[in-house]
Amino acid sequence: MEKIPAGTWIVVADGAGARVFTNVGDDRKLSLRQDDLLSQDDVEGGPSKLPKDHTDADIGEAAFSQQLAQRINAAALKNQFEHLVLIADPHSLGRMRPLLHKQTLSRLVGELAKTLTNSPIEDIERALS
Repeated sequence: MEKIPAGTWIVVADGAGARVFTNVGDDRKLSLRQDDLLSQDDVEGGPSKLPKDHTDADIGEAAFSQQLAQRINAAALKNQFEHLVLIADPHSLGRMRPLLHKQTLSRLVGELAKTLTNSPIEDIERALS
């Protein structure tokens, strides 16, 4: 992955939760600080589109992915971050990507289809190096 500038938001998510980090390091050395922790309990309502044969877990994961994309979009539109890296399991990443606003996409400097939500910060930093 390319160098990640200081101040970049790194969102690490799966269908059940997300961790939001900021790179407090510099272009030479990545250093993550966790700023937020979100779970399915933090979202309201269900997803707007879902296949007919879905489980309660599917509904929860889809709703969370949709709400997370909306939160990221709102932060981009408020200029709360200049650069963004998304790390999510392939399924969640696939759900979020089409929901990202063009302003959010213009700030996206990298993405990684990997499940790292419950990983230590050191493992996330290593995956981004």
